[in-house]
Amino acid sequence: MSFAKPTSLGIIACPGGESFAEEIVAHLKTLYQRRFEKKAQFISKLYEMPEKETFRNLNLSDDLMSHRVSAIGSQDGYRFPSFKIPCKFTRFANGEVKTEILRTVRGLDIFIVQDVANETPVRLGDEYRTLSINDHLMTLITSADAALQAGARRVSMVLPAYPYSRQHKKKGREGLTASMLGRIFENMDVTRIITLDIHSREIEHTFKGLSLENLHASYQILRTASSFLDLVNEDLVVVSPDTGAIDRNKFYADSLKKPLALLYKERDYSRTSKNAADSNITSARLLGDVENKTVFMADDMLGTGGTLIKAMKLIKEMGARKIVCSVSLPLFSGDAASHFDKAHEAGWFDYVIGTNAVKLPDEILSRPWFRTANVSNLFARAISRIHHNRSVAPLLDNSKMIQRMLSKKTRIEGPDLFSETGSEPPVK
Repeated sequence: MSFAKPTSLGIIACPGGESFAEEIVAHLKTLYQRRFEKKAQFISKLYEMPEKETFRNLNLSDDLMSHRVSAIGSQDGYRFPSFKIPCKFTRFANGEVKTEILRTVRGLDIFIVQDVANETPVRLGDEYRTLSINDHLMTLITSADAALQAGARRVSMVLPAYPYSRQHKKKGREGLTASMLGRIFENMDVTRIITLDIHSREIEHTFKGLSLENLHASYQILRTASSFLDLVNEDLVVVSPDTGAIDRNKFYADSLKKPLALLYKERDYSRTSKNAADSNITSARLLGDVENKTVFMADDMLGTGGTLIKAMKLIKEMGARKIVCSVSLPLFSGDAASHFDKAHEAGWFDYVIGTNAVKLPDEILSRPWFRTANVSNLFARAISRIHHNRSVAPLLDNSKMIQRMLSKKTRIEGPDLFSETGSEPPVK
């Protein structure tokens, strides 16, 4: 465990990623405070020193190594670093965006947080606007360029929703926009992208030097599900909503030690899914048994929701007793939420679990059928490990943590304070 003072770690929050960045910063403060206090307790016992004196000696050591010549905080406790880098974002009349960094970042390890899927109004300049994914993308690019021009040692992008990730394979005369964006970031000298449950790992294969850290929300999702489901004793079957999600659902089935079923769907790709009521699915068949069982389905992304609603309706008609769905990126594009309201009233499903990786309006968060799995602590720990050049592998192997959770056979009410991906209350 590294307890190094992260004085060279900086977080830049783009307008769309402001709320998620605030949560990450809060968890980083908690994380480093606990590391500092744990280290102090260890030294205090080892050298038989009063804990207060240990704090003073550790802070003295930091002061001796610091380039500052003025007071930088109390000597008797932990001094919280200033992680967040202040920036000014300006939108010109013709739609151009400019990012200006308001303090030095020379030699810093910068992580730029942007939620490109955020459809809630955000402050840009002197007004609040609802920005498109392309607007969010330009604020991300101008922020990365500003940091690099200002002399940042390393720039990484924190993109919970990887932009244009559904454009990753060709069926006709179309572009591979997902990989093209990665190459743009790579040519800008961006070092790394941290994302969540990317739509296809094929995207990473087009990069040469850019690293992609693909985090998984499976532990956080099952932790949330355990608040209303008995994951151990429930007569549960995991159903993959399509062939593309089979690996993801196989992981859940293996981790929960439950059977796996597959919903096979045929699509008419000459049609485009416009909303939840008008999808391009022509037929569907279920390979498996769901009668009188609780069904758990997992997918990476929820757009208009038409595919998922049709799947839930079909499974309910086949005799499923209860249906719970999880999505890492709950976009709820267009009027998707209203279609889910109707589906819930019709009894087609019980809950949808989505992560907070996408900023959602309060009217969706307050729906009785929606539950939120918090992944900001997962991103904070990944940022900390990358900053200190440590492996992120412990964050990617969620199976061991899931097994520890299931072994308790009870609902988890409190945080595991020193787990790698547990959700502890952050310091504000």
